[in-house]
Amino acid sequence: MGLFTGIEISSSGLSAQRLRLDVISSNIANAETTRTGELDENGNPVPYRRKNVVFEVGTPFNVFLKKKIASLGGVRVSRIIEDSSAPRLVYNPDHPDADEEGYVRMPNVNVLTEMVDLISATRSYEANVTTLNATKEMFLRALEIGRS
Repeated sequence: MGLFTGIEISSSGLSAQRLRLDVISSNIANAETTRTGELDENGNPVPYRRKNVVFEVGTPFNVFLKKKIASLGGVRVSRIIEDSSAPRLVYNPDHPDADEEGYVRMPNVNVLTEMVDLISATRSYEANVTTLNATKEMFLRALEIGRS
């Protein structure tokens, strides 16, 4: 295990959670976006689709065990996927994107769910910052031992 392995793992976590926060913010910002510039097979505008971040470990755990004390490699974002659930139908016949029956296809974004995800991502980010600060503090304490 290298001297800076803890810092590398915390840094990768910070990076991944920052991207997760960006995606959640985009979901919240587009919670009412009914047009993305695309049309479906019927010629209706396609609403925004909620996006999710998929994480993966930099090195699988079994490989880690085989190498004994090797670098984990942290976490990384493998891809960002779109939620495939159906859009919400809202009855609003005056809306320019309403269909023949008066329904508007709204994004499949639930702001409450996004806020819960936002809190979770924020807490994960804070945990990585705390780990990074603890690692730095250990380095400083080790240097102080050498002075004595």
